Amino acid sequence: MTRLDERLRSHYSQLSPQEQRIADFVLDHYDDLVSYNSAELARLAGVSKATVSRLFKRLGYEKYKDMREEQRSLRQSGMPVADSRDVVQGNTLLARHYKQEMANLTQWVNAIDAGQFGEVVQALGSSKRVFVVGMRNAFPVALHLRQQLLQVRSGVQVLPQPGQTLAEELVELTAEDMVVVLGFRRRPRIIRPLLQVLQTQQVPTLVICEPQARGIIELARWHLCAPLDSVSAFDSYASANSLINLLVNALLHEQLAHGRQRIHQIAKLYGQLDELEQR
Repeated sequence: MTRLDERLRSHYSQLSPQEQRIADFVLDHYDDLVSYNSAELARLAGVSKATVSRLFKRLGYEKYKDMREEQRSLRQSGMPVADSRDVVQGNTLLARHYKQEMANLTQWVNAIDAGQFGEVVQALGSSKRVFVVGMRNAFPVALHLRQQLLQVRSGVQVLPQPGQTLAEELVELTAEDMVVVLGFRRRPRIIRPLLQVLQTQQVPTLVICEPQARGIIELARWHLCAPLDSVSAFDSYASANSLINLLVNALLHEQLAHGRQRIHQIAKLYGQLDELEQR
């Protein structure tokens, strides 16, 4: 699908002066476009509404609202698309942001399957090794999961290592291991074949993704979904990190004696190495 900005640039020389005024405005305010209806765009560009309609038909849209739906679908795919309200209404933005964050948290908490969650926690504790796979926007979340798991158990690695490939790591995986694949929207193409390989090798696998990722959910033994919806241009990973917090806390309580001992040993080493500020 050719994006609107690309269509405008390729047609620009054939546009009338009035249509070029619209094109100039759209290209200068591209991230805000989804928040304007056709009348608002006409007023802001200083042209008639009929000119706006004529331009978007020339660009291949049956109606102006078809273009807005296309822009919204780009946002749902993970592409950052801003709303002009985010800039000019600070207090309103804060309230909308809070409301959306709470809605995300409520959604994943209500959707969680207690039986499946319990199996995941048990597997995180009993597996010989745990490999956490996270790329692009999932990489920071993968690092956070590994760091939290290391407080409770050993044998946790993040894959792939910087600059490395996956094949060397996958070849020795067995059913005694566990893989956690974090794959959020706009994920690399390798996520699907990776899950297919893990499924073929019968490696217990958990996928953590957004609820709309039905195509990869079916490839894992377990799945936990974290909504990424945001009122701003960029996805929110607050619910994903909250889910990780719950997972590791549940694991700690499953292995409380061992977990406490490990945490105390780590704290002792912090002191011996003088790694952390005490204030």
